[in-house]
Formats: sequence, C-alpha cells, structure tokens
Amino acid sequence: MKVNDAIARLTALFLILFGLLAVRQAWVQVIAGPRIAADPHDPRLSLLAPYRGEILASDGTVLARSTARGREYPLGASLAQTVGYLSSRYGASGLEAAFDTRLAPRPAGNGPADQLRSILAGRPNGAVPGESVVTTLDPQIQTTLYAALSAYPRAAGIALDPRTGAVLAIASVPSFDPAGIDAGFAALSADEAKPFLNRALQGLYPPGSSFKIVVAGNALQDGTVTPESSFEDNGTLPVGDFVVHDDENEATGEQDLSGAFALSSNVDFAKIALDGGVERWFDGVARWGIGTAPDFELATVRDHLPVRADVTPSVLAQLGYGQADLTVTPLRMGLVGATIAAGGTEPRPFIVRSFRTPEGEEVYAAREGSPLRPVSSTVADQVRGFMVACVERGTGKAAALPDVAVAGKTGTATLATGTAHAWFVAFAPADAPRVAVAIVVEHGGYGGAAAAPIARRVIATALRRIKS
Repeated sequence: MKVNDAIARLTALFLILFGLLAVRQAWVQVIAGPRIAADPHDPRLSLLAPYRGEILASDGTVLARSTARGREYPLGASLAQTVGYLSSRYGASGLEAAFDTRLAPRPAGNGPADQLRSILAGRPNGAVPGESVVTTLDPQIQTTLYAALSAYPRAAGIALDPRTGAVLAIASVPSFDPAGIDAGFAALSADEAKPFLNRALQGLYPPGSSFKIVVAGNALQDGTVTPESSFEDNGTLPVGDFVVHDDENEATGEQDLSGAFALSSNVDFAKIALDGGVERWFDGVARWGIGTAPDFELATVRDHLPVRADVTPSVLAQLGYGQADLTVTPLRMGLVGATIAAGGTEPRPFIVRSFRTPEGEEVYAAREGSPLRPVSSTVADQVRGFMVACVERGTGKAAALPDVAVAGKTGTATLATGTAHAWFVAFAPADAPRVAVAIVVEHGGYGGAAAAPIARRVIATALRRIKS
C-alpha cells in the first residue's frame, strides 16, 4: 500500500468520525436539548436553582422562593397541593410544575459578553433568573380557610371572586410540608389519607342537596316549575323499589319552591326531577358544564355522571337532590355558586394573575374561551332569593352574618356506608357578591352543622379584606 493511499484512508476515517460527532452534537443541542434542559434531575440545574422565580400572592406575599438552603414555602402546608413542591429527586407538582418553564432560570449565553454580564450582575454561574408567578390568592383568606378545614381529618374548600373567577383561596386537608418533600415523600405516598391529593380540584363527592341550586335553576329555566309552584312533602315518596325521604325523616309539608329549597326537601326535588324527565336532567347539567373537567391552570378531574341508559325513575328521583351515581369537585360547586352570584354567567376560574420578569415588567396571563350561561339573569336572581331564604330561615342558618345577607345552600351527601359528607355552597353579599365559596367535609355529617360555619368564617374574612 502506498503511503499516500494510507494517509487518504486515514483522513477519510477521521472525516467520517468528525461527521458523526457533529451529527451527535447537533442532535443533543437541537433535538434532545430542550428535553434535557427541562429534566428536573439534570444536575446542572442545581447551579441555577438559587435563581428560580418566586411564586407570590396577590398582595406580594411570598408563597415560594429559592434560598441558599433550597426552596422555601412560607405558608407551608396550607397551600402545599396548590403551590406544590420542587425536588431534584421527585420532580415538581402544583404551580411549581405547571409554570416550570416560566419559573426556571436558564443558562446565560456562552459568549464573553454574556459571561461578563452575568459576573457583573452577581451571577457567576451564568444564570438568567426565572420569572415570578403572581397568583390571585389572598394570604389571610387562605389562612382562615385552611385553619377552619383543619378541624377535620379530611376536607377541602375554595373561595372565588364571582365577578372575575379569580381564586382567592384553595385548601385541602390533610396536607404536608412541601419544604420537607425529600425526607417525607415515601411516607406521604403511602399515606392512606392521600395528602398529595388536591381535594378541592380532584376530589369527587356526591353533592347532596347543594346540587338543588342546579336542579332549581334548570327547572325554572326550562319552565317546568315557577317560584309559585306548590309542593307537598309528607316525609316520604315511593319511587319504584326506592323510597325518597328527607334528612332525619323530616317532613316539610306544603311549600312553594323557595320553601322547598330553604328547608331542603328531598321529596319535593325528587318530584321536580321526575316531572322534568331524564333528557331534561342531562341537558340541564350539560349547560353548566357538569360532566367535564373545569378549565383551570392546575389539573382538575371530570365530574362523574350516571350512564343515561341506566337512569331509572328511582335513580332520577335521587339525582333531583344530588345523590345516586353523581360526583363533583368542590371547584365545580364553587363555580355553581359563582354562576348564580354572577347573574347566570359562569366565570372562568383562574389562579395566576400575571408573570413578573426579572426586570420587573408585569405580563398578564391570557384568559380565553366563551363563558357558559346555563340560566338567565332572571332565573339566577330567583335562585339567589332561594339561597338567601336558606340562610335566613332554612338549613343554612349557621352561615348567617350580622350585617351582610349571605346566600347559601347546605348539602348532606349520604353514602352507602359511614357518615355523610357535609357541603355548603354560598356567596356574599347576596345583592352585590364579592366572594363565592364551596366547602366539603368528608364524613362531616350535616352540612349546616359542619360546612356552613367554615363558609361563614371564610366569607367574613374575605369581606373584611375587600373593605380594607
């Protein structure tokens, strides 16, 4: 073999190897680069971690921040499922995960000018700080909600501004310390109480009589009843092989629709559902979006509806007062209350108000989509009146405030076994609503006894905050 031929072959081999290296480098930089950069287990991110953006409440209170000791969560367990956690070992959850691309710092450019700017800015690791996420949460309302729910082993609640859909507070019990996630993850994952579960967004419960808000609104909208319709409740109503009865075997007697609602007559609302029929029931709940997952920045779950073909008269009677094979989330019921408060138009819920750049520029989050309008303003006003009556002279008296008219509805969702779940859905002031709430206490019993006092405390705090 001639020397020149050997050199030519060796040169060709090196060219091929360099070509393969170039292709590999291009694949890493262009194709795999974004995925690698987003991997929370990438050890390079530990150098950038101190420059991760903050998560803030609406008044600027810090909900999450990075320090030399790691990620800190000043409100701790009260917002753990919503704000979430950040771990190099277990990844991220909540807002930390949903807005990671906004919060995450990124490496500065490799050019000399980029490196010099990083050094002059006090960031020798070459980091470009992440943006801050500004939420709609109010720390005082949040603290009140979480403290009230914590009196029970398992409970959840949400407070919204019905005018805009802004989430003012959201809590789920039991909770956990997000700052200690690395040490506690295994035990928390194995806990049968499911502290990682955000019950306000992902907990499915039969709504019980709180669902009478929807049933009354739909019946008025469809014209199957009027506010003056008369009902007779003698305590029981046989439907096929099932007997409808009121809570604790009460009988509300003869009432108009407002009285049947305020006194929470299961018998009367079973009759309303039966008179409307199966198709009307399903068409009516669809107008509220029930049966879908609410559109929200954090993960929500779809409400569970019964199979239409399986709805017998006895099942339809139970659906009239929020029982049978129907489950919804506290978020859904919060939207139901907010829809009545907003005059029949459902506000789109949101928890992120804006993003703040490292330079301090405020970039407001875009919110798109056509709002649902399940009932007219006239019907909404009628149901509002029923809800006021429920608090003033019905099952929701425990939610009453001295100088403010509160509109509300109790729910006592019975179960096949165990104590019923307690519900309360409300808004205030009734004539000019500023806050809407939905509370559920798992196995809390009577809604007026367990859930209504929690709603009262949250509403009182929210109205004080609005005035201040």
